[in-house]
Amino acid sequence: MRSSIVNTHQAAAWNGYEGAHWAAHADRYNAVNDAFNPFLLDAVRPGDRVLDIGCGTGRTTRLAARTAASALGVDLSGPMLATARELTGEGDVSYVRGDAQVHPFPDSSFDLALSRFGIMFFGDPVAAFANIGRALAPGGRLTFLSMRGYGDLAHVVAALGLPAGPPDAGPLSLGDPETVERVLTEAGFAGVVTRPVHAPQNWGADAADAAAFLGAWGPIRHQAGEGAAERLLPVLRAFETPDGVLLDGAALLVGAVRP
Repeated sequence: MRSSIVNTHQAAAWNGYEGAHWAAHADRYNAVNDAFNPFLLDAVRPGDRVLDIGCGTGRTTRLAARTAASALGVDLSGPMLATARELTGEGDVSYVRGDAQVHPFPDSSFDLALSRFGIMFFGDPVAAFANIGRALAPGGRLTFLSMRGYGDLAHVVAALGLPAGPPDAGPLSLGDPETVERVLTEAGFAGVVTRPVHAPQNWGADAADAAAFLGAWGPIRHQAGEGAAERLLPVLRAFETPDGVLLDGAALLVGAVRP
């Protein structure tokens, strides 16, 4: 199989401003999503060979490697992978830049494929999951988190007057259990199970800090332009806590098996 990148629009974003911002603010983005980690890491077993899809700056790759025998992270973003390599210490952890939809992973070379919100933008999700399934050994497992809705971020979207988009497209493309089951079944997986989960997402120390960070986040920066942070301040003050600005995140936890 020839290695290439077919999701070119995503590759451009993650090797441009979006990827550079995530790489430069790895700790902050992990603070947003770290409360979801236990849902994924519960699937990791001692001795597993783990494949982390859309690994970004490698947080879940490194955490999985603490239990697993080895962990390989794959991502489109050169800047994010550079940060991942800088942050990686001990353990059998490695990274590769590639498009998981077509990357030539060795057949049957992993026991578990996981992803923390890194699987929602495939151009052809059936082809992508079939490729990931081929990389799993027979009986290998797949577990991932996808956005089930905007959660409290819906207040941010509304405050900025941004279009929420259809419920089955973009970041929500794998948020519906029936869609997920159809895609994974067509890709050759069995035993598909889904479960809605929630977790608090920490966007900043206080409303001003969170507003500045959200205003510089790629999707908001490109759609809302200048002045987004000022418009977000009143909304985010309602979510201030002693532990930071906490917005509830809604996700779908998915599990499946390669027969």
